[in-house]
This record gives sequence, C-alpha cells and structure tokens, in this order.
Amino acid sequence: LGVLQRSFLFASRNSIKERARLRLRECDVGDKFSRLPLPKASVLLPLMVRAGKLHLLLTVRSMQLRRSPGEVCFPGGKSEAIDKDEIDTALREAKEEVGLQPENVEVVCRLVPGIDKMNHLVTPVVGFIEDTFQAIPNPGEVSHVFVVPLEYFVKPLNYKTLPYKTSSGYSSRMHCFTYDDDEHKMSFKIWGLTAHFAVFLALVIFGKRPTFEVDYDLDNLISSSENNFMNLYASLYERKKSNL
Repeated sequence: LGVLQRSFLFASRNSIKERARLRLRECDVGDKFSRLPLPKASVLLPLMVRAGKLHLLLTVRSMQLRRSPGEVCFPGGKSEAIDKDEIDTALREAKEEVGLQPENVEVVCRLVPGIDKMNHLVTPVVGFIEDTFQAIPNPGEVSHVFVVPLEYFVKPLNYKTLPYKTSSGYSSRMHCFTYDDDEHKMSFKIWGLTAHFAVFLALVIFGKRPTFEVDYDLDNLISSSENNFMNLYASLYERKKSNL
C-alpha cells in the first residue's frame, strides 16, 4: 500500500471508531444496575474494524463444558472476588478464554444488562480491539473464535425469531441468526442472550431500523431497553417472592 492509501485507511478506520464511540458513550449505563441483588457475570463485546467495517468477535463454547457446550457466546463469565467491577470481570475472562490482554482493549462502555438462564445479571462491556488480534483459544473453554460484520445483526441473510417465555413468565422474542463464515467454512448459530446483546449493539451504533421486529421503541432506544430490562427483572423478583 502507498503512504497515502495507508493514511487514508487509518483515517477512515479512526472515523468509523469515533462515530461508534460517540453513540456508545450516550448509552453507557455505568454501574446503574450493579446493585441489583442477583449473582453477577459479564461478557466482553469485542469490536474491530476490518475492511472498513465494524466486526464483532465471538467464541464457540468447548464441547467439554457442562453448561451450554457448543453454543456461540461472547468471552465472559461469572464475577470473582478479585474483580473490581463488571469491566474487570469481562477483561479477565477474555484473557483466560482467548488470550486477549486487558491492555489491548479500549473499553468504551457498559450497556443495559441481561439475565441469563441461571438468573445471573449479565453486563455487556463494549471495547475496541485491533483487527490484527490473533486469538489463542483455551481449549477447555473455547473451540472456535470467529468474527461477524456488526451489520449482520440488523441486516441478516439468515434469521428467524422464536417466541419464548422466561421461567418467570415474561414473554419476549428470541433472535436466532445463522452466519456462514467463509474463513472457517462453517455455519454458526447465534441466538439467546448473545444475539440479544449483538442486536442491541448494532442498533445503538447504526441507529437504523433492522430488517426484523425488535422489542424496542427505536425512537427511544435507551429508555425502552432499560424499561424492558426492569420489567424482566421485576417478573423474576415477583416469582422469587411467590416462591418464598
């Protein structure tokens, strides 16, 4: 590449990142939900710019794992006593699972959390990583690492929706994406909380309507996502009380 071309690529990569950063910072929830009395977990949503487009790094859980073996997820896991906050948890887990050094992640924000099947409060932490990052998967935890263009989560080629009810009776829709990855010559199924976080991230950054239905008021994305979360949390809390 010529010097001009290189500097142009660098400039356009930086402007893509800068636009994304600005939108993400508007949606940063900080530790707003950290005090909720649920066990804590975090995931890292690692963004990179490749060929002029934002991409998201995902992993496939090892078949040796007891819980959700072979499922696509983000690097992450349960909070441990040594973690200062959700960001610490996400960075520590990403290092353990794929060899991503914490100092190589530019953390941008925390988004509205979700609640997983085990009723953990899962906080998505968004950070930029270099597109040159070479994952070193920990075979006990991760079988594959792959990247998907972020835009796939608003304009998918292969998508279906599954209606579902949480154990607490809260009904919602579950996004289910199938992504054909040329690099690995494999298809990956991305669904559940992982798809939920990826869709929300794409909606925040691109600010455009997806080609499928979502449970948000797209004109008030932040407040409607917080309301959805608090309704989900309230339904869980009600069930806990009725079980006492």
